[in-house]
Amino acid sequence: MLEEGELKQGDQLPTLRMLAAELRVNFNTVARAYRLLDEAGIISTQHGRGTYIWEQPNHERLRNLRRQGLAGLTRHYLSEARRRRYSPEEVKAVFLEQLTLWAGDDDLNPPADE
Repeated sequence: MLEEGELKQGDQLPTLRMLAAELRVNFNTVARAYRLLDEAGIISTQHGRGTYIWEQPNHERLRNLRRQGLAGLTRHYLSEARRRRYSPEEVKAVFLEQLTLWAGDDDLNPPADE
């Protein structure tokens, strides 16, 4: 939404609970995303007033935030694989198999950034 320019500086964001319900994701996932955006200086939460877009980030900054988010998901995946005692070879084989399936599924694969 930020990247496409749908949200502008000064726009109010939904509450954590509202956005989690709308996206059908865990509350903690939204809270983590808001925290990352706040730490990056993109949003500002004002107690009792809500959360607002603080500044319009540039595309490189948004790409970096997206990459950080993806890296976090990957670390979680690898941590869980280690906990379940999968070998690096098993993880790599299954990951590459799933990546190939995902890349070929137009319903799940959004258009590439240009």
